[in-house]
Amino acid sequence: MPNDNQGICLYGIKACDTMKKARSWLDEQQVDYAFHDYKSAGIDRAHLQAWCDEHGWQTVLNRAGTTFRKLDDAQKTDLDQDKAIELMLAQPSMIKRPVLDLGSRTLIGFKPDLYAAALANTN
Repeated sequence: MPNDNQGICLYGIKACDTMKKARSWLDEQQVDYAFHDYKSAGIDRAHLQAWCDEHGWQTVLNRAGTTFRKLDDAQKTDLDQDKAIELMLAQPSMIKRPVLDLGSRTLIGFKPDLYAAALANTN
């Protein structure tokens, strides 16, 4: 997996509209970053655990997406962090995106003002 303090890494899915906005914004700002498509390349438990520990599984798990909504009710009930991680490992499309890994912390979702502020603090 990318980014064991090797700079900035953007995690997500290539075809996602929000991902395209984030990548365009980073490119416009001339930010050097690696891109990790977790739909094609997968994601490991350690990354999901770290993101959930930092932000809470409720933030990391994309419950608004069609992949989650298509789950049967039994899979959606009594969710906790371990169950959420299992769902995201099985179907990475359920991870909220993008995840911008700055090395010392991550941002989930894309808001240009938050990206700008976070990147200003990394220089």
